[in-house]
Amino acid sequence: MNRKNTETRTIVVTGCSRGLGRALVDEFVAAGHTVAGCSRSTEGMQALAESFPEGHHFQALDVSDEAAVERWSGVVLESVGVPDLLINNAGLINEPAPLWKISTEEFQKLMMVNVTGVHHTIRHLLPHMIEAGRGVIVNLSSGWGRSVSPDVAPYCASKWAIEGLTRALAEELPDGLAAIAVNPGVIDTRMLRQAWGERAGGYRTPQQWARQAAPYLLGLNASHSGQPLTVPG
Repeated sequence: MNRKNTETRTIVVTGCSRGLGRALVDEFVAAGHTVAGCSRSTEGMQALAESFPEGHHFQALDVSDEAAVERWSGVVLESVGVPDLLINNAGLINEPAPLWKISTEEFQKLMMVNVTGVHHTIRHLLPHMIEAGRGVIVNLSSGWGRSVSPDVAPYCASKWAIEGLTRALAEELPDGLAAIAVNPGVIDTRMLRQAWGERAGGYRTPQQWARQAAPYLLGLNASHSGQPLTVPG
């Protein structure tokens, strides 16, 4: 079904090959918006490019690789223009274990994607949004960015970092722009099943979530900047 929106936006979504990111892309495109996205999954990006071949841009990319993000940002700006909405969704969760049993390699990889990757996209897209005088940056956080749980300490640390990074960025932005940390809520994703197993099956699917989340995210503006928000429902 086409949920055409009278105000077309240019939206960039990281981590959009599956889960929340993919569900958001489907909703945004159905509403008539222009979407650019990235993911580490070559197959996932090819599938999106085939599903939405005209007017959008999808590319395989690891957000922890700054040189790759810089090149990709240039292509995004050239192909779809300056984003009105940048959604930093790409993220990893650690294999559940006490912190002292998690390897340095796993810890660093998670931080590189969940935190440093957010800095990379902001570093290479935000200056153009500032020049345009508009734009909203949504950094997806988590309930574990405002609370904690055993066996996911690295993930908690990364999302607490996103909360602080986003609120500080909001203080730095010129008028007309916004940076907002958004907790998506509890959704039955592959990531949640990695942490909770079958218990995750009692929650909304990404598609059910996105039907409410997409218009909610599109409704965010400069008046929300710096607030820790949660998608309703």
